[in-house]
Amino acid sequence: MKRAIGFIDSGVGGLTVVKEVLKQLPHEQIYYLGDTARCPYGPRDSQEVHQFTWEMTNFLVDRNIKMLVIACNTATAAALADIREKLDIPVIGVIQPGSRAALKATQNNRIGVLGTIGTVQSMAYPKALKGLNRRVEVDSLACPKFVSVVESREYKSAIAKKIVAESLLPLKSTKIDTIILGCTHYPLLKTLIENFMGSDVAVINSGEETASEVSALLDYHDLLDHDEIGANHRFFTTGSVSIFQDIAQDWLDVPDMQVEHIKLGGAS
Repeated sequence: MKRAIGFIDSGVGGLTVVKEVLKQLPHEQIYYLGDTARCPYGPRDSQEVHQFTWEMTNFLVDRNIKMLVIACNTATAAALADIREKLDIPVIGVIQPGSRAALKATQNNRIGVLGTIGTVQSMAYPKALKGLNRRVEVDSLACPKFVSVVESREYKSAIAKKIVAESLLPLKSTKIDTIILGCTHYPLLKTLIENFMGSDVAVINSGEETASEVSALLDYHDLLDHDEIGANHRFFTTGSVSIFQDIAQDWLDVPDMQVEHIKLGGAS
């Protein structure tokens, strides 16, 4: 019987990581939980994010997942270390893989990080980047409006273009040559971000690097699925099934997508 890789996120953003995993590991089965009813996590207290992350984790662990991917930067910063210590399955977040990818890309050791308020305040990216390369300089910028733009399906609109331009203006005067999309919602705005920042700035989607880490860890633990029998992917949301399904089908090429509404804690 196939065991799934579990993904958790505050909403639909983690689907950007799922997309890369499905590309690299097409035989794997995916269980994804987006806590859209309580999204965004960015402005919330870290203790509350820690609690919500555990609620999502327990839901998927009860469904016998073989690995957990915390596909949310805010949740990774708040809860990864604790969850990794207490679970007996491999657990990975998105901050370390994104940091490594940015350090490979930068030519001048000047890196920008776009994130939620919670991720920026946690200093998780500067710590991770400087832990790997002490010479790197980091400019962090909270972009709280980005998540709402994505969750409301406005990410291809003129409104999104305006919000991206207004939010990123402070980075235009810096010398950064690389930007980390430090929230898994942000890759849905990647084209707009690239257009505004210009071709001299590399934009890093940590989902690609995270997918490579998923593959390596599954291989290391002998958990890779080589069975070509069709995977029964399952998607769970605490919010609107129709909105989640619209975005997920736009972003992923998954036929007969099953999306189920669930309740967690105070979510409805």
